[in-house]
Amino acid sequence: MTLFLTRTERKALRRIVKMLGLRPGGMALSLLYGVAGLGSAIGLAAVSAWLIARASQMPPVLYLSVAATSVRMFGVMRALFRYMQRIASHKVALEGMDSLRLRIYDTLTDGPIDRVAAIQRGDLLARIGADIDAVGDYIVKSLLPFLVASIVGVGTVIGFAFLSIPAAIVLAVGLLLSGVVAPLLMAHSARAAEKEEQAARQQLSVTTLDLLESADELAVSGRLGATFARLRLTSAALDKARGLAARPAAFATALDRFAMGGVVVGVLLVATPETNAGLVAAVALAVLVLTPLTAFEGTADLGAAAVQLIRSARAAERIDNLLGPEDAKPSPTHRIPETDQPEVQAHDLAVGWPGRPTALEGVNLDLSPGKVVAIVGPSGIGKSTLLYTLAGMLEPKGGQADLNGVELWGGDRDEVTRNVSLTTEDAHVFATTVYENLRVARGDLTRDESKVLLGQVGLSDWLGSLPNGLDTLLGVGATSISGGERRRLLLARALASPARLLLLDEPGEHLDAQTADSVLKSLFEGGGTNRGLVVVTHRLTGLEGADQVIVLRPALSREKSATVGANGTHAELLASVPDYRWAAEQERA
Repeated sequence: MTLFLTRTERKALRRIVKMLGLRPGGMALSLLYGVAGLGSAIGLAAVSAWLIARASQMPPVLYLSVAATSVRMFGVMRALFRYMQRIASHKVALEGMDSLRLRIYDTLTDGPIDRVAAIQRGDLLARIGADIDAVGDYIVKSLLPFLVASIVGVGTVIGFAFLSIPAAIVLAVGLLLSGVVAPLLMAHSARAAEKEEQAARQQLSVTTLDLLESADELAVSGRLGATFARLRLTSAALDKARGLAARPAAFATALDRFAMGGVVVGVLLVATPETNAGLVAAVALAVLVLTPLTAFEGTADLGAAAVQLIRSARAAERIDNLLGPEDAKPSPTHRIPETDQPEVQAHDLAVGWPGRPTALEGVNLDLSPGKVVAIVGPSGIGKSTLLYTLAGMLEPKGGQADLNGVELWGGDRDEVTRNVSLTTEDAHVFATTVYENLRVARGDLTRDESKVLLGQVGLSDWLGSLPNGLDTLLGVGATSISGGERRRLLLARALASPARLLLLDEPGEHLDAQTADSVLKSLFEGGGTNRGLVVVTHRLTGLEGADQVIVLRPALSREKSATVGANGTHAELLASVPDYRWAAEQERA
């Protein structure tokens, strides 16, 4: 099978298939059922041919009884073993896909965050969805068909050799033509088509997700029509790519039929003289001629199996690129000290994404339970990047970020997350119940605690209006709730976290001004008792409860980084920073 793949594809496929954790017993059972099913089909053809030829000689009926019973037996076994092979192979593949998804999630969770963040959400969903399915299909639609066809094909040739060596050679040539040459040609032709099809599928996934999640924004900005047009073009490109892939499939099918017909004619040509010479019995000649009609049943599926092999290998390659090198998982360089009063400190901190210029520098803050730090500034200035760095997910570009007196970056991830929790603006809402969405943050969260948390973020009335309360199912991507309700649900999940230090990105987004101020006030009151909060926000109203407000100033040019323009309490900034005071007055107007 390695003939069909490039070196990179082989390496990626080996790595990802290993992550499937396939059970050897399950694979062996699937292979056994497959061989038994195809072998029964060939046995049915051979016995039927013998029965027809022998019956033409009009022997006593008892001479035919065993063969007649065998025909019925092979007919039943053929259907039974094929059904059992489907069940066994799909069970193995589905279990492997579950294992693969879990291992990918674990790898992405512990791996460098910039690898995931650089991928569009639609593409990421495709990689952990359709691509994993394609790797699972490799087992069912590619590996097992190749193994079954190879074993049964070799067995059939050996069986022919006992009757006629020349006929066995003809059959072997035909099977090689149908089972190797045709799939090779089909795989070569399908590779380019698969490349175009995958690019179209990827773009289709990204565009569809944009429509599902941002239809209102696209309509307001006047880009909805253009997005639908792009979707239609992508769909047309996908149809074209699929059409290109269908052509080699038709060619491979024709070549398989040609090989089968050629073997039947070739066996007649080489075995008939042997029959005339008395080397092959007349009944055996019928078996030799008619059996190849079924012997090619296994190789007929190998063209599609070769195409599936290409698709699965390319899917494995994309997953491999997503995971990065096998040794890319960062090992913790030090432990985080345990303390009842965790503390994050930043000194002249500079932040930015790996491989990119520094986005923001000069940040100083001190966060501990009971303190609230607000960070304000325009979009794209580096506020979210700062939160990722304070959560220990990105390496600082400069300066220092410490947790409990030791460096954040490189610390044990489990110990960091026990102290610091980050909730981003686009955090995921799962297609499950309200209660289970909250339990993502803490598995032992009780139902009463969940109601209290929802009340703290202003969702008590919303919860009361739900048909099944906490057990109400939310749609995929939280499409069944409004943007404001989604934000507050994510905020309640953040508050459910056992971490004492919370980093919140735009908790008031999609909320009206009054509700946003109420949520911030509730947050600050909670932060003033037993939690430390870093809150990224656009609004200045409500920041009276913050112990520190950091105002970020954009860079003066592309070559420079954003900096801290002002730092102090809300009252101090109102008194000393005219721009800050003007912005606050505009919100109150």
